[in-house]
Amino acid sequence: MTVASTTMVVADLEMASRQGTASQSVSSPTAADAEARRVSAAVAQGDESAFAALYDRYHGRLYRLVLVLAHGDELLAREVIQSAMLTAAAKLKPVKTESHLWNWLARVARQHLAKVWRQQQRTPTLVDLAELPEAAGAMESDSMLEQHLDAALRELETEDRHVVEWFYFDGLSHKDIADRLDTTPKAVSSRLERARVRLRSWLKRRLSHEF
Repeated sequence: MTVASTTMVVADLEMASRQGTASQSVSSPTAADAEARRVSAAVAQGDESAFAALYDRYHGRLYRLVLVLAHGDELLAREVIQSAMLTAAAKLKPVKTESHLWNWLARVARQHLAKVWRQQQRTPTLVDLAELPEAAGAMESDSMLEQHLDAALRELETEDRHVVEWFYFDGLSHKDIADRLDTTPKAVSSRLERARVRLRSWLKRRLSHEF
């Protein structure tokens, strides 16, 4: 798979909604492991449809993780996820379990985040987390960080929380959200900006005490 073609796949997928699909729900751990083996082996062979399935299944979860690691910086999170997924397309090898696949993707995302921070000469307190090796404890850290994001989202008003989730996690456009709320895209944009400011402030405040 070429970088150019992979970038096109990523760009196309970023424009699509990520509402529940059959590919996103696996009935059991055994099935999840089998799917991880199938997808990782196919991606390693350059199968673009397998890469699309990988992206569709893990993009949202990785984004949530990196958004917290990046202290709510959504532009940085998107940049990191794009780079991490391109790395997956080029370097992912067959894995045996779903947890192995997730740990690998999370580690790659952390490495890309650490790289961006080094390039920008930042020294955030989370840089060590960004470079954690693949280990059992990594999944516990990931879960804890995702819980922080969930807690931050719960601090928002209900409608603001829905707007954030629809835009960042479901991939809806400003117009799509405006239609749902019977308002204008401009009003949605303003609501998103206010919500982003609150989320960044909450995450920075909470994580500065935790890490």
